[in-house]
Amino acid sequence: MFSWKVNLISITLAGLLAVILSSCSAAAAGPQIVQHDAWGRPSPKMAGAGAVYVVIENKGSQADRLIGATSAASAKVELHESYMDGDVMKMRPVPALDIPAGSTLELKPGSYHIMLIELVKPLERGSHISVTLKFEKSGELPLDVEIRE
Repeated sequence: MFSWKVNLISITLAGLLAVILSSCSAAAAGPQIVQHDAWGRPSPKMAGAGAVYVVIENKGSQADRLIGATSAASAKVELHESYMDGDVMKMRPVPALDIPAGSTLELKPGSYHIMLIELVKPLERGSHISVTLKFEKSGELPLDVEIRE
């Protein structure tokens, strides 16, 4: 009699463990966005704009898209791309940036970046600002942005 109770308990625990493990792997099936190395350059005293750079990794199994950003440090925030037009470097807004599963997107000088427009105050070396990234699937991700050279 004892042995069938042990078997029943073992089967029940094994089933419960299988349900728990399957729910964990299902949660990890989507995009898994992480960020590091968020920084911005100091802005000249009279500058009305600044840029933020960051490395964004998607460690998940599904693609995601960076669709925008917000910050109390400026009136407006846009995703931008720098590009060469002949011998002149120019910038233009982009609506979104794709981040495929298992890939890394680096926002850096001379490439994609987050543009802060109509700064509330100049970005000073050694200070920090908050920026919130907005993703299509992953929602919002806060950044602590260090202002440095």
